[in-house]
Amino acid sequence: MPETIKHYAQSLYACPIVALAGYTAAHQLPGPIYAYLDFGGATGSAKDGLAQGMLALAAQKGKLAPGQTVLEAGGSTFAAALTLAARAAGHPVTLAVPESLPAARQATLKRYGAKLVYSGALYGRRGAEKLAAETAEKCGGYYVDYFCNDGNPEYHRRTTGQAIVKAIGGEGPSLVDAVVVGVGSGGTITGVGETIKAWTNDVRMVAVEPYESQAIGGGFVGKHSIPGIGAGFVPENYNPYVVDLVSAVSSGDAAQAAREVLLTDTVPACASAGAVLYAARQLLEKGQSRAALCIFSGRQIYE
Repeated sequence: MPETIKHYAQSLYACPIVALAGYTAAHQLPGPIYAYLDFGGATGSAKDGLAQGMLALAAQKGKLAPGQTVLEAGGSTFAAALTLAARAAGHPVTLAVPESLPAARQATLKRYGAKLVYSGALYGRRGAEKLAAETAEKCGGYYVDYFCNDGNPEYHRRTTGQAIVKAIGGEGPSLVDAVVVGVGSGGTITGVGETIKAWTNDVRMVAVEPYESQAIGGGFVGKHSIPGIGAGFVPENYNPYVVDLVSAVSSGDAAQAAREVLLTDTVPACASAGAVLYAARQLLEKGQSRAALCIFSGRQIYE
């Protein structure tokens, strides 16, 4: 009888680290680039493990009771992952979304089992957040609020950060001198950065955001096409004190890097993973790193 795991969600924590030898060779880079592949779940993103972990942490801390309704704002990938995780754990799910959310996305969330309530077309993210908080108060539900919930970076302190510290050296010499992370909600860069900085100051943390929307770096904020990063504001979960460098990558460069690594290493990187990879490549080309580790937080589906 082969060894099994008790629940599929446990496999989400077993994220492999691979050397992107084909990509580094294609660009004749002076050192290696590694990728932490955090996209094994149903949505093809790191949000699957994050949603399951945040719910477990909330239950552990007594904030989430059995059968209690779970609420979140928006129809993002995290909302989809949260819906699946919460429903599997026996929690009804209500999502506060703007009426402008695409019909196909609404249909997907409903198919996953979420109830949608609408905040109006003109109020955007703030309107959805306000409605989610008000609805939670009225129904006695638990509002996740993952942009501001410390359970987000805490998950990464306990899982992603620990796994990376163990993989890149533990108590010995570090395999890499830079860890490159895309910034969306801020949870990954904060949780991983705090864990690594507690262990060593010899590894630099590099935050990646879109060139077209530089809220983290203090630049112009505009539209971009790199889903998953570049929210257009600095998230409450973002801890700037663990970040050594902010790198801005254009949507075009991100998409190109994602296409290249599929062909060189058969890794199905999404655009945000492409942005992180391009930022790591720049570090090596400029002599700012001898070896870098990228966190790939999503995969692209190819047909």
